[in-house]
Amino acid sequence: MISLKRLPSRQSSSASVIAAEFGRPRGKPTGEMSLADLDAVRIVEPQGIRKAAEALRRLAAGKGLRVACAHDLTDKRTPVDIDGTVLAREVFGWGAGDEVWWRNSRIALNSPIVTACRFETEPFWVNAGGFHTHSPNPYLAGIDLADFEARALTCAALVVPVHMAFGQIGVVCLTPQDNGRTDLSDVFAAHGDMLGIHSRLFVSTYVKTMGGARALPVDALLSKREVECLRWAALGKTDLEIGLIISRSRATVRFHIHNASLKLDAVNRCQTLFKAAQLGYITLG
Repeated sequence: MISLKRLPSRQSSSASVIAAEFGRPRGKPTGEMSLADLDAVRIVEPQGIRKAAEALRRLAAGKGLRVACAHDLTDKRTPVDIDGTVLAREVFGWGAGDEVWWRNSRIALNSPIVTACRFETEPFWVNAGGFHTHSPNPYLAGIDLADFEARALTCAALVVPVHMAFGQIGVVCLTPQDNGRTDLSDVFAAHGDMLGIHSRLFVSTYVKTMGGARALPVDALLSKREVECLRWAALGKTDLEIGLIISRSRATVRFHIHNASLKLDAVNRCQTLFKAAQLGYITLG
């Protein structure tokens, strides 16, 4: 049976949590990790990628965990350093013979860990018994965990989804160095949030540093009417139906959607809706 378990409540006062996690001078330890470690995993130039990856590996290893990192769930390629060296192999220690989900798109699409990252934004841990989160997420309860170890290629994992601009999703999957360890509740309760902060910072700054050509225009500014038409179009309404809803002609609706496509440098209606969703003008659902 698939279970969705909620961990015991943390401190109710957000101020006390902030004070505990961030209110200390840099370099002073917070638990076993210090805020200075944030600078260690932050990437500001390509030359610093390998050093940041090594810092993340050390943080994870100190908790008995091993790092598996993907900067984009849609891309089989994994992070590399400035010389093109694959970090998974040279820094995180995954050998050429290791069966890992990012090398096989079929496995990646079938992995419950990857699937969960599409529905969850906060760190969680998972094993064959279910997903374990700080806050309940009903979507996770619907994910099939049958034959978990074969599909996830691990017996347990502490997972940090990384949701970034333009809808890009990355993930840092922290698996136990002890292959027989199936319970990560202790390390998640003690260090899950801080590991999440450091993992997100590593992935997000990697993407910014290694990002290619801009896929979206920076100066695209849609009008209120253009956004209104796109929102109804995203809900499946035709131009005629949208016109009836907003009391405008079908030609006027087409005009607004066409203007939006020009501003977003889109080639058709589908791409216009996709880019508008990437920029947060509309939601697809």
